[in-house]
Amino acid sequence: MRDVNSLPGVHRLRTMFSAKKRSMPRIRSSAYLDLYMLNKEKERLLKESERLGARNTDIRKRLQEIDLEVNKLQEAEVAGKADTNLSSSGDVLTQKDGVKKEWKKMSLNY
Repeated sequence: MRDVNSLPGVHRLRTMFSAKKRSMPRIRSSAYLDLYMLNKEKERLLKESERLGARNTDIRKRLQEIDLEVNKLQEAEVAGKADTNLSSSGDVLTQKDGVKKEWKKMSLNY
């Protein structure tokens, strides 16, 4: 189910504060409040930027790990196919060829 945040471009909407609109006219003493609010918003955005940078670094690192793992598995698959082709041409049957290995049984006395 989609919500408002999943719509494209919604996160870039300007709020009343960022659009500099007020329900009441400005008072001279509100400059200190505006400075404080702008400073807090700047701090918040800087922290968010740091978190996004760290997250982006983590994502890239994980993508590299996944690429390495995929390459290893593909090489193992190619090597496995080559082994099965060689073993199926010979007379020796292995477990890969479909021979079931039986369980070893042992009795326990109490």
